[in-house]
Amino acid sequence: MNTLKQAARTITLDEIESILENMPLSHIIKSIQEGFVAYSKGSVVVPPVGEMLFENPPGEAHIKYGYILDDDAYVIKIASGFYQNRDLGLSPNAGLMLMFSQKTGRLETILLDEGCLTNVRTAAAGAVAARQLAPAKVHRIGILGAGYQGKMQLEFLKPVVPCQEVMVWGLDQEELDTYVNVMAPKGYHIETTLKTADVARACNLIVTATPSKKALLAAEDIKPGTHITAMGSDTPEKIELDPAILLHKADIIVADSIEQSHSRGEIFQARLGGTLAENRVVELGDVITGKSPGRTFDDQISVADLTGVAIQDIQICKLIAGATSGKR
Repeated sequence: MNTLKQAARTITLDEIESILENMPLSHIIKSIQEGFVAYSKGSVVVPPVGEMLFENPPGEAHIKYGYILDDDAYVIKIASGFYQNRDLGLSPNAGLMLMFSQKTGRLETILLDEGCLTNVRTAAAGAVAARQLAPAKVHRIGILGAGYQGKMQLEFLKPVVPCQEVMVWGLDQEELDTYVNVMAPKGYHIETTLKTADVARACNLIVTATPSKKALLAAEDIKPGTHITAMGSDTPEKIELDPAILLHKADIIVADSIEQSHSRGEIFQARLGGTLAENRVVELGDVITGKSPGRTFDDQISVADLTGVAIQDIQICKLIAGATSGKR
């Protein structure tokens, strides 16, 4: 019997970056937003996150996978972060995405993104959260983390939040100076600081994008009317926010995935530090559709805890693969 065999299509990092350069940020944000809605409606199957945590050298590898019901594909993503790679002149991020047919199980597309698409979909999720939860008037954006994701978060906020005043916290002044050199030419007025409290006191939209294992923002420093999007706490031991922020100060607590918040993220850490009622946490997809309330008053404090859900990987994978449809 003759069987038609066709090799899986491979999309290189150069091709992926070329596609992204020509794709409006609003298009990417819309796709990720639609993914959150589908997830919260129960239309997405996402098994528990697979991960490996390494000590020598410190690093982590995440395996996220899933599919949309009645769709054509399922996706498996592997992404790693080895932060001492910078000392070796290497990127701290690596990985790839695999797209399989949901009809036959055959591998159809390999995206050799080296962690690029994880960064993109994470930044787009930050924009979705800000669109739903940021105060009506953002007078200054605060970024905790002067690395690659900290830059991308600010870039993706541009179509959503009309604010060019920025304060950035980083580990050292050299890192901060690099941040300013890259982002100031894009039109931002950037002030830097080595004290996280400065960011909390000066900004009413704060994004945390670090791999920290100790709380960076203290509850007493958070002002009324502030929105915080926390993205760095994607493994059980990471934390960026003082648990008291969620336990005692936040009026609105939003998770990208309530299920994942039971094992990682700021909500998980808050539950370790005290009692956080289940009904205080709502899901981002439900806020988008209006099923759950978001911000209703300017002086409310809101927190979006984004641990990274496989639906984001599915959406960004389909977006890039669709842009190269018909090419081999």
